[in-house]
Amino acid sequence: MSKEIDIKKLAHMFDVLGDPNRLGIVVYLNEGQQSVSNITKYLGMSQSAVSHQLRILRDANILKATKEGKSVYYSINDDHVYAIVNNGLIHMTHGE
Repeated sequence: MSKEIDIKKLAHMFDVLGDPNRLGIVVYLNEGQQSVSNITKYLGMSQSAVSHQLRILRDANILKATKEGKSVYYSINDDHVYAIVNNGLIHMTHGE
């Protein structure tokens, strides 16, 4: 894979994470797997709005979904995503 393609994919990931609602979902999921209803309550958004954001995050390979019965649970796709977001949070509080 060429560096240009890698950079475009990375830019897309940061673009997806640049939305405050989507980033809020990822930060919340850094604490562990959550149901759609828990994410909806946490963000104070409608289920349809949250579902739309979750689809974007899933399509960007940032989140994964697990279905258990009628419920769907979301979690961070891998440790790399967790590290990127966690390091960003640490960076924002550095020097305070």
